[in-house]
Amino acid sequence: MALLSQSTITNKVSFSGVGIHTGVRVNMNILPSSPNSGIIFKRIDLKKNNVVIPNFENVCEATLCTTISNQFGVKVSTIEHLMAAFLGLGIDNAIVELDAQEVPILDGSAKDFVEALKKTGLTASDVPIKLIKINNHVELEEGDKYISIKKSNTTLEIEFQINYKNQFIKTQSNKINVFEDNLQDIFNSRTFCLYEDIEKLKKIGLGKGGSLNNAIVVKDNKILNDSGLRNKNEFVNHKILDCMGDLYLTGYRIIGSLNCKHGGHSLTNKLLRKVFSDNKNYSLIEIKGKNLPHSLLNNRHFLKSIA
Repeated sequence: MALLSQSTITNKVSFSGVGIHTGVRVNMNILPSSPNSGIIFKRIDLKKNNVVIPNFENVCEATLCTTISNQFGVKVSTIEHLMAAFLGLGIDNAIVELDAQEVPILDGSAKDFVEALKKTGLTASDVPIKLIKINNHVELEEGDKYISIKKSNTTLEIEFQINYKNQFIKTQSNKINVFEDNLQDIFNSRTFCLYEDIEKLKKIGLGKGGSLNNAIVVKDNKILNDSGLRNKNEFVNHKILDCMGDLYLTGYRIIGSLNCKHGGHSLTNKLLRKVFSDNKNYSLIEIKGKNLPHSLLNNRHFLKSIA
């Protein structure tokens, strides 16, 4: 996080693919945008009321993907992988145009998004970035599911654990530093499901566009994908990817330390709603220098509170 001014992409980037849950073909363009505009989704298949803001308060559904909607009921779904790419690459402002409801799943990861966005490059503005700094420890429990976020002076850490009865997945855990680590394994990790759950998904109207080209399918003690896994922690790393995307629905990069066990989109969204229900839990700060020495993160010469 060396560049502390707001960035957008340099040129338009285009994608075409299928929505993993709707099964509908979609064309998507990502366009440069001006400072302080944030990330904006626009349904160009609709003539009016077609702008949807990716904010945690606008999440209307969080079953197996994150779906946002506006006040007119217009929705955009499965936004988490693209939002994770924006966060990981440091993209503050962009317009995302779609001609259908669901973001294309591509290969089931953020890999193609990241490669295309890197290729076009970023354009930095003169406007400083804003950050959300967590001040208090906030946690949630739902049965065996747990999530918490607490203060960190310098970065965004995500520690995640999953525990499946399936003998191939079993228990996996990983911890990353979003702003300092190499995120290639996170970006490249694909969505996954158990073979026995496929029919259940279809019965509730999901997974219509799913295939071995865009998801890892696990049956008993093996995966059905011929190519195998991309990294040894691909299952938990995909959960971290999802979590990154869902955290960026705050509209800003977060300085905090998150820990999650057996969670997902819904639990992350509930945590954000709890954090922002009390303004003592966080501060919104604006960077006033060109570099951010970690030891000076709390120095008033570098930060100006705008909370």
